[in-house]
Amino acid sequence: MPAVEAWAIEPLWVQFEALLPPHPETHPWGCHNPRIPDRIVFDKLVAKLVFGGSYEKHADQSCSATTMRTRRNEWIAAGVFAGLEQIVLETYDRVVGLDLADITVDGQITKAPCGGEVAGKSPIDRGKLGIKWSRMTDGRGIPLGCVVTGANRHDSPVLRPTLEKLGRFELALPEQITVHLDAGYDSTVTRKLLTELGCEWRIQPKGVVIPINHTRRWVVERTNSWYSRGFNFTLSCTERRAVVINSLLALMTAIIVIRRLIREAWTSQRWDTRPARRP
Repeated sequence: MPAVEAWAIEPLWVQFEALLPPHPETHPWGCHNPRIPDRIVFDKLVAKLVFGGSYEKHADQSCSATTMRTRRNEWIAAGVFAGLEQIVLETYDRVVGLDLADITVDGQITKAPCGGEVAGKSPIDRGKLGIKWSRMTDGRGIPLGCVVTGANRHDSPVLRPTLEKLGRFELALPEQITVHLDAGYDSTVTRKLLTELGCEWRIQPKGVVIPINHTRRWVVERTNSWYSRGFNFTLSCTERRAVVINSLLALMTAIIVIRRLIREAWTSQRWDTRPARRP
């Protein structure tokens, strides 16, 4: 069973392959073992994100765990994962259009049993190590950026670096942006920050129960479920280095956005590999 549907992973791989740096042949005689194809390593990384587990669990005779880690590090150094995420978001904006007038930010805590650079004591898991994903979405729930920090960090201090992810769109930002937040951000510090950035806000007051389906914040909760239900990697993150976590997060975001792009463009666009049924 494939980790991701062929209609979503194939166009993603075409763009991913175009970003890969050339690999020069360094052996003088060319008699060493043949290089593992990049597509095999790419599929192994996607399977690890979807099904979870260690690299050794996904290694077999076609690709070893060491090869997966080595090739992953090469692609991180070349900026392939970050470039793929940026291209997919720009493509979605060009074909469908991002709703940047309404921005939603929310935090999601997950386990980090191996610790690492960004792990902290989780307040919801008896002080065990965990990480927090401070995730930002547009008005339709398309993930725009995420900041990874310790589970013990409060939401408010991470809001600025999360909103700074909007800088990736440069001049495409609308004149007025409304930020929708839950009660965890209800503070004077948050309001001063949003005023400084020139944003309006809709913040749920502390102590007031408002059904989430009566607000614009429900889209970020749905996006969180896309990550947690679609990728076991986000349920228990075993990576220790922040640069690796951010790179794999960029790959997960690219998969989610390309799925939404194909689903929403299915009724208005035509292409040769268009699925027979709407995804």
